[in-house]
Amino acid sequence: MKIAIGCDHGALDLKNALAAHLEQQGHQIADFGTYGQSSCDYPDYAQAAAEAVARGECDRGIVLCTTGIGVSIAANKVRGIRCALLSDLMSARLTREHNDTNMMALGAGVVGPMLALQIADVWLSTPFSGEPRHQRRIDKVMAIEG
Repeated sequence: MKIAIGCDHGALDLKNALAAHLEQQGHQIADFGTYGQSSCDYPDYAQAAAEAVARGECDRGIVLCTTGIGVSIAANKVRGIRCALLSDLMSARLTREHNDTNMMALGAGVVGPMLALQIADVWLSTPFSGEPRHQRRIDKVMAIEG
């Protein structure tokens, strides 16, 4: 699977660890930055990763900042993106099964590296259920975009 990944300076170390973990599993990573510790603006990286997913260049995307809140808001502004802010395994599974999310957000200051890798693994390995009630709800959410 090709995964877009992006972060700000507050989540650089976690992004790098996550990218290495996913590459070891055979995933292809498209890294949209940031690449250094200098202060930067999270919307730039979240938008770039989300647009790659929305265009179909990447299958899914993962964005990170200190809390995960800012990047999740920014990613969800891109048409076609359903980004869930995750901090537990149950939500990682259910957001795929019920919401068919194509992006996830993590807060480096909220989840530790071990939990972050587990969340990503669950999220990436869980398929959408395809149940009509879930698809109907997704269609209604996506219709809000206009």
